[in-house]
Amino acid sequence: MEAASKPFAVVTGASSGIGFELARVFGENGFDLLIAAEDNELHGAQEKLKETGASVLAHRVDLATEAGVVELHRHIQTAERPVDALALNAGIGAGGAFATETNLNDELRLVDLNVRSTVHLCKLVLADMVERDEGRILFTSSIASTMPGAFQAVYNASKSFVQSFALAIRDELKDTGITITALMPGPTETEFFERAEMEDTKVGAGEKDDPAEVARQGFEALMAGRGKVVGGSLKNKAQVAAGKVLPDSVKAGMHRKMAEPGSAEDDD
Repeated sequence: MEAASKPFAVVTGASSGIGFELARVFGENGFDLLIAAEDNELHGAQEKLKETGASVLAHRVDLATEAGVVELHRHIQTAERPVDALALNAGIGAGGAFATETNLNDELRLVDLNVRSTVHLCKLVLADMVERDEGRILFTSSIASTMPGAFQAVYNASKSFVQSFALAIRDELKDTGITITALMPGPTETEFFERAEMEDTKVGAGEKDDPAEVARQGFEALMAGRGKVVGGSLKNKAQVAAGKVLPDSVKAGMHRKMAEPGSAEDDD
């Protein structure tokens, strides 16, 4: 079958934003797709992605639940095609002061989606890649992984986990045919800040990167077998570089200025 001769990519969080653009760039580069997300935008995304010439399967599923991860993996197996590339992109944010403003259930759901589901789905798909000694995995991390996230405490911690996890697995697999890449975007023009209730913050109201550009950078790094790539603008790269020498207390203070509720009204 001609379609089955194409490589196959699975992309989570693919209904919009970076996930949709990752799926698009995979499709434009000759991959067939299985896309997953929990919202009703998914099937509209599926139709748009078919315009790339890819065969596109779509599965609406809540990956913040263990059952959702198992269900998605079952659909991957039903496709009866080896996963050549897995983009673990699904994630959410939560803004506000941890002690007084945020909702615990929202934050535990964030941990379940950003951390638990990432580990769970990676474990399931990686087993087949190891058996074949072939495959690529892209983790959507964040430049947030490099700094304590005042007013985004749980989100930044989740991305620090993802970043460390990805690079650790990469080292474990360095003598195999499997490559692991961490994509580290900065603030990007997606629904993230609206969903995280951060539109009144300096970072939420400020200029953001194009998700299509970020996705292309991630795809190119993945295909080149690179360990990590800072997505978006040169400002993001400078921020990550500065983070290597700044004390954590300074980085937390910088993050506060960007993410504190109401900071969009400040001119400084």
